[in-house]
Amino acid sequence: MSNSRFWVVGGEYTSCDCEKIVQGTERVIGPFESRHEAERTWRTLSEDHRPQAQVRFTIAQEPPSTLSA
Repeated sequence: MSNSRFWVVGGEYTSCDCEKIVQGTERVIGPFESRHEAERTWRTLSEDHRPQAQVRFTIAQEPPSTLSA
């Protein structure tokens, strides 16, 4: 088992440069215990929103130090 957790984060951005997210569209899904689990969710979300050029999701890895508290 990994010492890190993974999250799928994203939403709709104001433009294709993906610098500013549209308020209220933010999504945080997780945590996932493995990157493989997070990738399955990321792939599904990305495919579901493929026609929407300004919707993006990414996988974030939680630093292991946050789990040892």
